Amino acid sequence: MKREKSLLKNTLIITIGKICTQLVTFFLLPLYTGILTTEEYGIIDLLNTLVSLLLPIITFQVEMAIFRELLESRESDFKKRTIISSGVLSIIFQCVVFILLFFIISPLIKNDYKYFLIANVIASIFNSLFLQIARGIGNNTKYAVASFLSAVFTVAFNVLFLVIFKYRVTGMLLATLLGQIISLIYSFFGLRIYKYISLRSFNKETVKQLWKYSLPLIPNQISWWVFTVSDRVVVSSILGLSATGLLSVANKFPGVYSTIYGIFNLSWTENISLHINDTDIQRYFNKIFNIILNLFASMAIGMISFMPFIYSIMINDKFKSAYNLIPILILSSLFYVIVSLTAVLYISNRNTKEVANTSIIAATINIISHLVLIKFIGLYAAAISTFLAYFVMAFYRLIDASDKYFTIKLNKKNTIKNFIMFIIVFICYYINKFYLNIFSLMLSIIFAWNINKKYINTIFKLLKKKIVN
Repeated sequence: MKREKSLLKNTLIITIGKICTQLVTFFLLPLYTGILTTEEYGIIDLLNTLVSLLLPIITFQVEMAIFRELLESRESDFKKRTIISSGVLSIIFQCVVFILLFFIISPLIKNDYKYFLIANVIASIFNSLFLQIARGIGNNTKYAVASFLSAVFTVAFNVLFLVIFKYRVTGMLLATLLGQIISLIYSFFGLRIYKYISLRSFNKETVKQLWKYSLPLIPNQISWWVFTVSDRVVVSSILGLSATGLLSVANKFPGVYSTIYGIFNLSWTENISLHINDTDIQRYFNKIFNIILNLFASMAIGMISFMPFIYSIMINDKFKSAYNLIPILILSSLFYVIVSLTAVLYISNRNTKEVANTSIIAATINIISHLVLIKFIGLYAAAISTFLAYFVMAFYRLIDASDKYFTIKLNKKNTIKNFIMFIIVFICYYINKFYLNIFSLMLSIIFAWNINKKYINTIFKLLKKKIVN
């Protein structure tokens, strides 16, 4: 049970740091959508989109390589110092090059918020870097606290700048920047990262090793960008910024779902990477894979059935057109869960090239289907193209990972049950009659308990035995 205990413990620690603040952010949607216009919300979302695109291009995803190398060097201060010094100094150099290029081309950029863009990019780079170092050296508590501080201060500054100072778009961008800065300062001093950084510990061969692992992750990360945010770029170009704001609001709900899974995935990646060479890894992987897939399928069903009761409360009426996109995007997020669950096998075996290849294929499907469909079905094209891409990618990785590593066995009985439940809640959602919605919600709760009660009881037993300290 050692692996299960470690997985549960790390997941709970990270959850404490992330879930509460994510929920606070989610419940502030009435504030954001009430104050900002759909166009203003679209501008903010577009700038955040550009930040997420630039990060992997500038850093080469070196922070992910640092995390992976630190996993196997936790007992050696010398190795940790070499890895962190080499990685941090490499990223500093890359950021300097980016800043110089930015100021050379900045006169050509006609955007009122371009300096917020570069500031948020740099802050995000170092915040992400220090968070990955925290994970790599095994200090998930500091990781959780840093994440907590980032989210709490971002929300607090948003309320201050939007409600009191009326800064609108500038206020939200400034709040995000300050939240990132506070988090990275805490990480830098809380983890004493400065003790691991020195020019003497810089090693060119280590940098090459980090780049060898991380460079294939660049197309992979850009592919994820295509999945998650390029839809908004296409929508803003063809349908306008107002439509981008609608799509952004629709994505907030599946975004909560993906965030919850992302918390688990942090522990899952570390757990499998540390135990990939265990003799019974196939049995262990399949056991956890099916438990998590079942739990998140039930969660997706529950979110869809609950949405008719909370959407009008959470979201201002001017964003009501986003309502019908949500079930498709939530279902897409379930296939994202399958993609991420299988991705750890590639990462644990250092096969980042294959991660990139599968991501590029799916990203291509996403962008082509979106461009083809948008002229016929408008905003729905964004949701359907995302679903198609995740669907293809999930099944490809299931087959490919089974072929390369070991057979991934889906629980067929539970898969059929979940499929039927999705059909029922989708029908009730789109008919949108009060009594049908009540039926859908009650049925999804009963279903979730019956199909997951064995796993839920096991988790509670572990907690009662004080396995997680």
